[in-house]
Amino acid sequence: MKIWINLTAVALFLAASAPLGAQTSMSGGTGGSAAVGGTSASTVGTGGTSTSPSGTGSSIAAGGSAAAVDGKAQSGTHVNQGNGPVLNSNTRAQAHDGGTFSRSQTRTKVKAGEDVQSTTRTMSHEPGSKPVKSTTSIR
Repeated sequence: MKIWINLTAVALFLAASAPLGAQTSMSGGTGGSAAVGGTSASTVGTGGTSTSPSGTGSSIAAGGSAAAVDGKAQSGTHVNQGNGPVLNSNTRAQAHDGGTFSRSQTRTKVKAGEDVQSTTRTMSHEPGSKPVKSTTSIR
């Protein structure tokens, strides 16, 4: 009987020391810009997830823009719900003026209560020079 009481006391102590109703949250995102000549392109993506005793919530946001002085520019964002509790976004922006161009792409993924990932890739190029590339990621 004495052993049972001691084990019960240890179990109650451990249960009392664990935070009841603890909330966990995480958020993050990436973004980037590329510009050369008369062109520029920028994208950004961000997301977050939080878990509390009342449930789990997630959010995601993304956007981009592009501009060209004499050429063409376009941008677009796609957001969807993946398999299970997953949110995805993909944003692209690009501008070109002849052979000169700037491009940016950001992909963000939020797995509810577990993970936030985001990657941005940019590139700009002017004829006669090397392309300038950049990658930024969080995992």
